[in-house]
Amino acid sequence: MIKHQIKPLTEDEAAESRRLHGDNRLTPPEQSSFLAELWDTFRGDALIRILTVALIITLVLAFLGWGDWLEAIGIAIAVVLATTVATYSEYSNNKLFQKLQEEYSKIVCKVFRLRDGRSQICDIFIDDIVTGDYILLQAGDKMPADGVIADGEIKVNQASLNGESEDATKKEADAAWEFDPENVDFLDAHSVFRGAVVTSGEAVMVVRAVGDKSQFGRLAQELAEDEERESPLKVKLSKVADGISRFGYIGGVLIAVAFMINSIFISPDLADGAVTYLSAANAPQIIRDIVASVTLAIVIIVVAVPEGLPMMIALVSGLNMKKLLKDNILIRKIDGAETAGSLNILFSDKTGTITRGLLQVSGFYTAADKEYVDLGAVPAGLRETALISLSANSNAVCMVNGGQLQVTGGNATERALHEFAGAEGWSRYETLELEQGENLMFTSQNKYSACEVKSGRDVTLVKGAPEKLLDVCSRYYDESGELREMTAQIRETLENRMTELSAKAMRVLAFAVSQRKIEEDFLADMSFVGLVGIRDELRPEAAAAIEEARRAGIQVVMVTGDKKETALAIARDAKLVTGDTDLVLTSEEMKALTDDALKELLPRLRVVARALPTDKSRLVRVSQELDLVVGMTGDGVNDAPALQRADVGFAMGSGTEVSKEAADITILDDNFQSLVKTVLYGRTIYNNIRKFIVFQLTINVSAVMIAFIGPFIGLGTPLAVTQMLWVNIVMDTLAALALGGEPPLASYMKEKPKQRSESIISGNMWSAISFNGLYLMAASCVFLLHPFFRGLFRQAESGSAAEVFAGMSVYFMTGFFCFYVLSAMLNGFNARTERLNFFDHITQNPTFIGIMALIAVVQVALTFIGGGVMRTVPLLPGEWGVVAGLALVIIPVGLLRKLIFRPSSQ
Repeated sequence: MIKHQIKPLTEDEAAESRRLHGDNRLTPPEQSSFLAELWDTFRGDALIRILTVALIITLVLAFLGWGDWLEAIGIAIAVVLATTVATYSEYSNNKLFQKLQEEYSKIVCKVFRLRDGRSQICDIFIDDIVTGDYILLQAGDKMPADGVIADGEIKVNQASLNGESEDATKKEADAAWEFDPENVDFLDAHSVFRGAVVTSGEAVMVVRAVGDKSQFGRLAQELAEDEERESPLKVKLSKVADGISRFGYIGGVLIAVAFMINSIFISPDLADGAVTYLSAANAPQIIRDIVASVTLAIVIIVVAVPEGLPMMIALVSGLNMKKLLKDNILIRKIDGAETAGSLNILFSDKTGTITRGLLQVSGFYTAADKEYVDLGAVPAGLRETALISLSANSNAVCMVNGGQLQVTGGNATERALHEFAGAEGWSRYETLELEQGENLMFTSQNKYSACEVKSGRDVTLVKGAPEKLLDVCSRYYDESGELREMTAQIRETLENRMTELSAKAMRVLAFAVSQRKIEEDFLADMSFVGLVGIRDELRPEAAAAIEEARRAGIQVVMVTGDKKETALAIARDAKLVTGDTDLVLTSEEMKALTDDALKELLPRLRVVARALPTDKSRLVRVSQELDLVVGMTGDGVNDAPALQRADVGFAMGSGTEVSKEAADITILDDNFQSLVKTVLYGRTIYNNIRKFIVFQLTINVSAVMIAFIGPFIGLGTPLAVTQMLWVNIVMDTLAALALGGEPPLASYMKEKPKQRSESIISGNMWSAISFNGLYLMAASCVFLLHPFFRGLFRQAESGSAAEVFAGMSVYFMTGFFCFYVLSAMLNGFNARTERLNFFDHITQNPTFIGIMALIAVVQVALTFIGGGVMRTVPLLPGEWGVVAGLALVIIPVGLLRKLIFRPSSQ
């Protein structure tokens, strides 16, 4: 409670302070520019460096007249383009992710400002705080600036500033005490510093240093970020990438060997064959072929090695960031959403998540079991004691503005109690001019709070769980305000009332008064004042959301501080408890179980009542020992350890900053339905990455096999180096953007959660990769070898410039290049869905349509502008008709594969 007068700033004074001392923004750390990241990509990628060396050698050979300038230029352009597109895609998505996260993660502070001639508590963003502001600090708040305690007393954790894990006590400073920003002492009893966390108590600070002038601002550049942990999916992707890389490296070496075998034994037109080819006189050709074989091998490796695969999580998460925000889901750690898609068990808070969180006091109940729905109707003799009990023992701050009660801070229960007393009750309370002394904060262990007040007599006000307080009350206040001896009959009547209210899913609080101080054994001398029933209605969508989670294979367990009867009533209304086998445990009952016993009961567990923060951590640990992927919700300071330990920590938007920083995801509307939507988005990300893998590996298999087989069947390298690099752009960056935007589908919530040990590539995916990949390889060989297809394109005279490759015309080879790229592009339609209707939900991903169209347009353009660099020439409309018709064949091939290998669930 605020005991001393504060002097809030007006808006004009705040503006002047901002002009003189600056605002509270911290200078952001220097961000790498796009060009810097592009350079890092060139410098850090060994393959790019090797390819650059090969490019330089090719240029030298061209300069000496032993090589082709156009090929060298083509390689250079393709390498630069491929690297630039990939780097820009990753850079832009990371920038978007950071921008949106910063925008929605801004801390809101409770600041006293003078508006309309009245002191008001306003919600102000941390960046807008100025020197001279008075700020209300409560448990769970993060210190927004440096300053001095002007009123109250708190305990803070300053580990982020000085490394000390012990809480430090901060209390009101004398009027003469001054803050020196140049000579700070973190252990000083009156100064508080930005970045520290309030662990208990309540106080008002006056700001003395903001922004970069704060100690946190000065240290900001030196503070290291926590090392990111790898998610299950990132680990799986890395393993897949390693496996594909081995395939690419082996394939690259074999293709280089095959190219040289072709050059030495198959292709030479020299009279003496290999003997003449290996002669000293043929040294320039040997050097050209060696460089060409190495270049081809490197390009094959560039095409085959999915360097960007582990980064798909960041890419797809970035693409879905705005969609998630529309559903009130803020991803704080980039791999949080995809991990949520694999959840097996979810431990959820009740208040505000399964219920509305809009607490209302239904009535005040006296020892005589009289119900009063209005505190003003309580008999005069008891009314003042009841009013003091409800209003004084609180961390909320109240003001009456324009006849309306403004309640700030405190928890939802305390705000509900003040609203029950109303503006009239608060005004009456203020006239009592009570002086507060020591207080004892509510904890999950003791389940009550206490506060000393002086009102002509020294008393300690106590509120908390009825089962804790009622047993130690030896007296009670009757309706005239007189003290009476507690009887067994009165106690039984009150217990019946408690049971009745709990059965209606109401939270029950008891109020008592002790004549002893907190430092004494105040519980030994207690007088009962009354009970209140607090209603918190079930969210109308909660039952359906819980059922959806259950269908998705996720076990939902409600963890609440309410008593067992109240928790069970809510769980039944939410359809969380539906049968006799469903288990409800209290914290005490769970404590009595060994870990092995708890593991046996865990599959049946639905509710944990009277839960402690340590219970949450234990539940996470036990579940993870069973190899389950665990989600945990939380909003308080004490929830942070469990949120950090869980595979996915969900903080509530209304929760403390400490819980938000510990969590992977913030649910901005505190709604359980949003938790379930996070699972859907996580599964969408997982499935979209799988689609990308199918698309990528299909091209991998076909491209590498074509390049390997080509020399042995007299075709050399059917796809030129520059053409391969264009295929790499199609396969990696453009495909990731196209498939990363696939929409969330309700069918994903019918799938079972993916196990940690489960391979990301399923049997059905392997069937798509091998079937379509082998078809594309075989179709390419038939296209290249059968005279029928050559006859569909213009022929070139022998020895002419148009006869550029293995005796085949450039028109035909251009047709093959276009056939291959368009076939690969159209296979994207097969990869994006396992349904026979390959247009299924396609309108929900316009990016896919746009990118596929872009690939087709660029491919056509390359035939006009590619020239000798891309080994292409313009095709006639009839030739384009042949290319398009043959490329479309991959669609029915994909449909045939789906019919043959269709999963039973389809």
